[in-house]
Amino acid sequence: MSPAFEDIPKPGLWKRMVVGCVLIVFATASATAVAAFREVDKVVDALKENPSLELQNLAKTDPGEAQTILLLGSDRRPDNATDGGAGTGARSDTIILVRLDPDKGTALMSLPRDLKVQIPGFGTDKINAAYDLGGPNLALKTVRRLTGLSVNHVINVDFQGFRRAVDAIGCIYLDIDRRYFNDSAAFAYINIYPGYQKLCGEEALEYARFRYEDTDLVRSARQQEVLREAKQQIGTGQLYTDRDKLIRIFGRYTSSDEALKSRQGILRLLKLAVYSVDQPLREVHFEGEITEGDVAAGLPSYVTASNATVKRLTQQFLGVEETQGPRGDGGALRPRKAAGAADPDGGLFKDPGSGKDLAVRTIQKAKRKGAGRLPIYYPTVFLKGAFADQAPRSYRIKTPEGKVERAYRMPIRGEIAGDHYGIQGTTWKNPPILASEDAEERTQGGRTFELHYDGDRVRLVAWRTSKAVYWVSNTLRQTLTGKQMLAIARSARLP
Repeated sequence: MSPAFEDIPKPGLWKRMVVGCVLIVFATASATAVAAFREVDKVVDALKENPSLELQNLAKTDPGEAQTILLLGSDRRPDNATDGGAGTGARSDTIILVRLDPDKGTALMSLPRDLKVQIPGFGTDKINAAYDLGGPNLALKTVRRLTGLSVNHVINVDFQGFRRAVDAIGCIYLDIDRRYFNDSAAFAYINIYPGYQKLCGEEALEYARFRYEDTDLVRSARQQEVLREAKQQIGTGQLYTDRDKLIRIFGRYTSSDEALKSRQGILRLLKLAVYSVDQPLREVHFEGEITEGDVAAGLPSYVTASNATVKRLTQQFLGVEETQGPRGDGGALRPRKAAGAADPDGGLFKDPGSGKDLAVRTIQKAKRKGAGRLPIYYPTVFLKGAFADQAPRSYRIKTPEGKVERAYRMPIRGEIAGDHYGIQGTTWKNPPILASEDAEERTQGGRTFELHYDGDRVRLVAWRTSKAVYWVSNTLRQTLTGKQMLAIARSARLP
């Protein structure tokens, strides 16, 4: 029998404030917005701590007009680094364009670090090589050549500032989709297990920057997820309380163009942010294809996009139009169905046996750890092509109040490498991940589900019992549809 499905309406108004430059710029902008001129002057002084970026041909606008900001997240590794980055100098790991439009709202567009581009004066290479070859100015030239955009400001943040800012705000809880592990010198060290948990600065940075076994598009989606969770968990009150510490971190690890190092420049930017806050935040998903490359032949793997695709995405960005659907192409070719054809099973299949096996393995682990009884829900419906490539995990979570709660995670790999969805359960009744304002309730089969959205995609489907809360997590790229997510959640059973 095919799983039953129902149409899921799109959410209402999607309201999220722009994160700014990774976490630091968001934190500082929020703090200064409520502290008026005295706090603005602190930010100006902090920006003056580092030399101004040497940039050419930045665009100028009249007060109140829309502005485009280029945010560069870079990392300079020490010469004695043991993770493959020793002596590599500064690299641009994150390139984000932000559009602040007082009439239309705010748009974000991330450019994949492996995007194949023409770097002025150097020829064809990955876009992140521009920073290494010529610093922020060459990165700016390359982005302008690629998109044709006029850029008003450039802000560069060292990722070590991100690490220190996360520690300064007391760490963040993240929904980790799978096991992340690497101990070879070729890539950064990481050892993070699946499941909802608290990550502090170093681990949060390792998770956000992870690229071993991942595509560049999955990596970008992971970074967006980190920023979204950080924004949701940190309120303006906390930012105001910690503002002096955050501003010091901001100054030490951030550099900008000269025009931004003035009260007038900061106030103009903040004014746009205030005017845009009541408008929805739009995310433009970069659409590209991934080439496999050939290590033996010295051919690198790229993310490629046609001129027509880049032009279309740029127009969406300028128009502050959100991209519908998942975050990018996974790089695998799926067979296309003929026009009008439909999958009668909705891309799912029933397999109660595999689901029950996951539950038994989870219960056995919980007993060995003396975790006590946490009822284990398991899925009886799976995405086609999916399988449990990693062992389920039974563990404990410590809440911000210091209470220890029980939890488990069943990671399930999707059809495409890097895409993992999962089943999560915990005795922590009010985790921050379920505190979003855009949740929508659905009652089906005697069970009430909470649908949590990210744009037009369902990112979580949760349900609550007297003993615990549970949810189905979408993949990082949000590749499962709302119907599939709800069907998997409805299929969940106890052993």
